[in-house]
Amino acid sequence: MNAILPIALQMYTVRDHAARDFARTLRHVRETGYEAIELAGTYDMEADALGDYLKEIGLTVVSAHVGLEALEGGLDEVLPYYNKLGVPFLVIPYLPEPRRRDETGYRDLGAALNRVGSSVRGSGMQLAYHNHDFEFQKFGPTGEMGMDILLMETDPELVKIELDTFWVKKAGLDPAAYLRQYPGRTPLIHLKDMTGDERATFAEVGEGVMDFGAIFGAAEEAGAKYYVVEQDKCERDPLESVRISLDNLAGMGMVPGQSQTAEGSRAKDGGSDSENDQGRGGGRHGTSPAGQGH
Repeated sequence: MNAILPIALQMYTVRDHAARDFARTLRHVRETGYEAIELAGTYDMEADALGDYLKEIGLTVVSAHVGLEALEGGLDEVLPYYNKLGVPFLVIPYLPEPRRRDETGYRDLGAALNRVGSSVRGSGMQLAYHNHDFEFQKFGPTGEMGMDILLMETDPELVKIELDTFWVKKAGLDPAAYLRQYPGRTPLIHLKDMTGDERATFAEVGEGVMDFGAIFGAAEEAGAKYYVVEQDKCERDPLESVRISLDNLAGMGMVPGQSQTAEGSRAKDGGSDSENDQGRGGGRHGTSPAGQGH
């Protein structure tokens, strides 16, 4: 039996609803059954007002996606805001193309993240980096992957990883095996499913071909603290998609206090466009709807 960890929803999944009415969307998310979220922008809500509202409806924030540019150039504003919300992790959602062209780019990024991570840690929070598939490109005569270079160049105490299991598989790797390579570095795990057709695109958790049984076991071994459900693109109403994902996780026995009776729920075995996955945020302390990806 795998350990049951808190499950949050990445709010990027319901970004279109949030852009129209952020507060109402948060309430819908809570009514769907989620008790925690990962922010992808705060839609110009002041920290005190947002914190009070989240407390009122019963949602906690386990992490927040904040663009690298905002972290490098605006920590004096970013850190107090998220400290007021009690957010434990600040996560870089996307790496701009000019900073990932070669091995040197990843080494320079590592140094930059150590600097930012030190400031974030000094404020009582933890910095993490969220991957796509491009970080697994190989460089140089040794064929080192960008992600491995980044992990080697960063201080494990200052920089953690939010491992996006979909993008690891999209890159041709086994997410469970990769998790086991870096114990203690991956406190946050993005749970996404992948369709089994030629598109190999996003699906509700439990509706595709990702081997979640293996992922849960590896995440536990690696010391994961939170699972975060995300679906970058939905073929139905995103609020319905996130309900299906949570129901299926309950059916896998992974949701505290919920039975394994969700219809169609099971941990399935087996089974991009990173550049199109760039719509994170929504106003203050995030990125614009056409900005960084998740």
